[in-house]
Amino acid sequence: MSQDHDEGRRVSRRTALAGIGSIGLGALLGACSGADGGGKARATTTTGATATVSPRATTPQDVAKLFEGASTCTLTPQTTQGPYYFDADKIRSDIREEREGVRLRLAVRVQDSETCRAIPNAVVEIWHCDAAGLYSGAETLSGGGAPSGGGGGPGGGTPPSGAGVPPSRAPGGAPPSGAPGAGGGQGDLTPQDDNRYLRGAQVTDNQGIVQFTTIWPGWYRGRTVHIHAMVHVDNQRTLTTQMMMDEALNTAVFARQPYAGHTGRDTFNDGDGIYRPTMLLKVVRDDDGYLGVITLAADPDQDGK
Repeated sequence: MSQDHDEGRRVSRRTALAGIGSIGLGALLGACSGADGGGKARATTTTGATATVSPRATTPQDVAKLFEGASTCTLTPQTTQGPYYFDADKIRSDIREEREGVRLRLAVRVQDSETCRAIPNAVVEIWHCDAAGLYSGAETLSGGGAPSGGGGGPGGGTPPSGAGVPPSRAPGGAPPSGAPGAGGGQGDLTPQDDNRYLRGAQVTDNQGIVQFTTIWPGWYRGRTVHIHAMVHVDNQRTLTTQMMMDEALNTAVFARQPYAGHTGRDTFNDGDGIYRPTMLLKVVRDDDGYLGVITLAADPDQDGK
């Protein structure tokens, strides 16, 4: 049976006092940086009203079990944020927007790299391409950058500059010099279209965990399959990294539609300039899709430990 019906029952870290989409990312970051001892905070909605941001109390057992033995006190590698990041202003757990693909339920746990303790009230953003290799807000650019139809079609064309090259001193260590907290040294994109699919943010619960429902990412030239993640702690970009999948699973997913129609993949994990084994999701089957978990160890005090 599909897990989709669970989405209606999952409670976002925003309470029902705020309407869907009424709290922007900026307000959420500010609220979470000023949360009280119980994890609750107040945020201003886009309508000017005030809403309570309150932690979700529990994590589903299937997710909690997968995290057993997955703790890490090793600082997660910093990577480039890539050329397609921007604040999508989407605080939500289901980021699909009807985009076709194999369902992926994703759980991310954020820990302090020095203490191994969970970091509650951290904001985790994720974004990735669709089954054809396109990014929302940048469909023309990610499709080859040729509005007139050139560039090899969806997901084809020339890889964006720096897409497969790690930033200076990354992965690992302190953020590159001049980066805004942690962004890999690349500036934020000005959105090129109005689409916002496969982008979203959530706030970690008391166990440091956020959950998303998305699809298995596709691929584009010059990069292996990946999901971007950015962790904000106390209103600062603390960690920018990427999550990846085992190639056996990529092969199985890409044999299915709509992925099967996108052929010519040229970069795999072992040939990707950013890939590290520690970036691999721990993945199990989940009804008609997959469930993937990963622990990200962030460095809120930015001392490189």
